[in-house]
Amino acid sequence: MAQEMGMFTVHHTIGNVLCCKCGINMQPNAANMCANCLRSEIDITEGLQKHVIICHCPECDSYLQPPRTWIKAQLESKELLTFCVKRLKNLNKVRLVQAEFIWTEPHSKRIKVKLKVQKEVLHGAILEQAYTVEYVIQDQMCESCTRVQANPDQWVAAVQLRQHVSHRRTFFYLEQLILKHDAAARAIMIKQMDQGIDLFFSNRSHAVKFVEFIGKVVPSRSRNDKQLVSHDPKSNNYNYKYTFSVEISPVCREDLICLPPKVSNSLGNLGPLVICTKVSNHIALLDPFTLRNCFLDAEQYWRASFKSLLSSRQLVEYIVLDIDAVSSEVNIGGSKYALADAQVARISDFGKNDTIFNIRTHLGHLLNPGDYALGYDLYAANSNDSELDKYKGFVLPDVILVKKSYEEKWQKKRGKPRSWKLKSLNMEIDDNAKGRDHEEKMNSEYEQFLRDLEENPDLRFNISLYRNKEYQPSEMASVTDGDDAPSVPLEELLADLDLSEEEADNDSMRE
Repeated sequence: MAQEMGMFTVHHTIGNVLCCKCGINMQPNAANMCANCLRSEIDITEGLQKHVIICHCPECDSYLQPPRTWIKAQLESKELLTFCVKRLKNLNKVRLVQAEFIWTEPHSKRIKVKLKVQKEVLHGAILEQAYTVEYVIQDQMCESCTRVQANPDQWVAAVQLRQHVSHRRTFFYLEQLILKHDAAARAIMIKQMDQGIDLFFSNRSHAVKFVEFIGKVVPSRSRNDKQLVSHDPKSNNYNYKYTFSVEISPVCREDLICLPPKVSNSLGNLGPLVICTKVSNHIALLDPFTLRNCFLDAEQYWRASFKSLLSSRQLVEYIVLDIDAVSSEVNIGGSKYALADAQVARISDFGKNDTIFNIRTHLGHLLNPGDYALGYDLYAANSNDSELDKYKGFVLPDVILVKKSYEEKWQKKRGKPRSWKLKSLNMEIDDNAKGRDHEEKMNSEYEQFLRDLEENPDLRFNISLYRNKEYQPSEMASVTDGDDAPSVPLEELLADLDLSEEEADNDSMRE
């Protein structure tokens, strides 16, 4: 700006001096020495640790933070770098500027960390220097792994998950939630039982944390007990085995429920016939005739518990002959519903009789004439429900539709692989849960669970789906199938991370 105005400017120059040791031309500093001479005269890393021994548990991949704390950390992770830096003594005498790993062979039992530190030296001059710290890994099993290796069946706390229903749909969903949140990482053994799952832990606090997790994802109640294993009268130490019994609500998604009169009155005369539309840490109920809804948390449910009148295994397939909308679409809890009057007939009645049912349904936004739907056949059902008998003068509807059916389209895709897959827990199977019939039942229920995931986006919102590497799309299949069944978009799929493959790729790149 001064040059634009025609003013004379003086250029500021910094004078150079000669180093008092080697005589090299340099910019002046407080010590009047160049950086090389300063480093040769003063070593700011003197007194700092260059070699450290750390203990590593090869079973659970954790490191010992003295005196008794074990920290889980992967190689070259932020957690491991923080752990390594904290193990250094006298590091507070210098200022740490940068820390990074130097690559070493995984089997070398060595970890090298390059540190860059600064320190004020002669007459206020600041010297920066880098040095390498070598950590020697010594394998030593932690207390929990030592106990497990000595006796794999030696557990301290057990959690028994139970749901008294005739299917395992809830446990399939719960297994995916456990995997996503890594809630069973501390379990030393998981066993699949006939009506639930048993998990065994080496510490009571781990079991308590898992029980709290279950209470946050499903409506449940729990009780616990303990049994004395041993007692040392000299030191007054007691060893107990703890057992936590967790009961999950028997109400499942798509179940038909007859609310008890007290519950119905407390909910503003809802129902009495309602459909369970969602189960998380609360139960969502919907009246299919008025579109009124409510949400019950675990405390409200167990205060006046009730069971299902009919479950999803008793659904009957119908065909929609005609449908007439009664109301416009409404959004309830993230799902859309619309009342409609419909004429339906059972698929099994085709060619046998001309029975037609005139009903009201909440699926008016989904169904069209010619579509198939699954519903409860109350016309032919023999329901012996004590709560239903309390409603005197109540007339049961002939049919209550629950969801649209894609059975015909599923038949075309039977035997074909999916573009996605799910992970599963490493579970042992109890002797009572074995057998050919039980295995066929499990496979059938698991296939139905996979179909539910494809049909319902809300159901797969909280779980992780992974790309199937073996899946190869076929153009001919898409042409012959026509209007395809519901499927999972590719945007929702995660890449299945395989560490062994990544290491092999990295080795090939290094070669």
